[in-house]
Amino acid sequence: MHWSDIAADSLAVLRRGSVIPAHLLALDANRALDVQRQRAMTRYYLDAGAGGVAVGVHSTQFAIRDVSLYQPVLELAMETARTWEPIGGKRPLFMVAGLAGKTQQAVSEARIAHSLGYHAGLLSLAAMKGVSEDELITHCRAVAEVMPLVGFYLQPAVGGIHLPMSFWHRFAQIDNVIAIKMAPFNRYRTLDVIRGVIAAQAEDRVTLYTGNDDHIVLDLATPFTFMRGGQPVSVRIKGGLLGHWSVWTKRAVELLDRIHAAIDAGPLPPDLLALDAQVTDCNAALFDVAHDFHGCIAGCHEVLRRQGLLNGIWCLDPNEGLSPGQAAELSRVHDEYPHLVDDAFVAAHLGRWLA
Repeated sequence: MHWSDIAADSLAVLRRGSVIPAHLLALDANRALDVQRQRAMTRYYLDAGAGGVAVGVHSTQFAIRDVSLYQPVLELAMETARTWEPIGGKRPLFMVAGLAGKTQQAVSEARIAHSLGYHAGLLSLAAMKGVSEDELITHCRAVAEVMPLVGFYLQPAVGGIHLPMSFWHRFAQIDNVIAIKMAPFNRYRTLDVIRGVIAAQAEDRVTLYTGNDDHIVLDLATPFTFMRGGQPVSVRIKGGLLGHWSVWTKRAVELLDRIHAAIDAGPLPPDLLALDAQVTDCNAALFDVAHDFHGCIAGCHEVLRRQGLLNGIWCLDPNEGLSPGQAAELSRVHDEYPHLVDDAFVAAHLGRWLA
């Protein structure tokens, strides 16, 4: 499948910039898939106005592959997206499947995702640690032969590898690369990606998405201008594919809409720019920065548990949970930034999502 085969209305969702939550995993007390709650989460994201969801990614827990849940979880999300009537009516979506492992596994996962109707695969390169840049590009090209790719710069703290500007230049030249999610949580490395895309003259084909949960607002609000052939080239990060946006998603959609409108109107108001620090403060609690991201998935689970979407914060790994003091930090940011949480929205629709 080539990216040009994607329906125009779905492609437009990606290109204009959307909220794409990194879908969490609902488990019961036995750490088995809770189908009702998993489906309710997808319904929540769609009713909140998300442009699609990313499933089988880090926030869904890479370990779903070890317990034969990869295909069932992808199938459930796609079936829910196809059959659910969101608030405001049906609309086009852009659906992303996480792809991981070495080449044989990543190609196999791409075939599964493509067969289920996913539009693109978010390609994690964590399993390729230690190989050369040439081998990385060969790997990416093999997977891109199956379906369109979203590049993924995953931060090293949760398993990612360093990928220099030269890699991103070559990666962006692959014809079936459609977007890149930048999540190194590092300014310098984020600029490496953008410079690589501009050097490849791929800025019109490769849509940039932030995955930097620590710098969401300014990533989306900043024009990035670099030189190419003696001429300035400006690009913008259009949307976000974020674990942070797996919670409080209604507010995320409103925030992105506000940023897009402010960019069109210009200049950006100071109160909008001030949200960057507030959102980052929330993310520090969600992702457990104080303990090197140990509780990053459990923190998101805890928000949805408090709202009633999840019954518990169970992860596939019994050792994953909230860190000391993390629950209190979640309460603090919840209370200090009521304009960033969507408790009332969830309470109003929870019964419908669980039905």
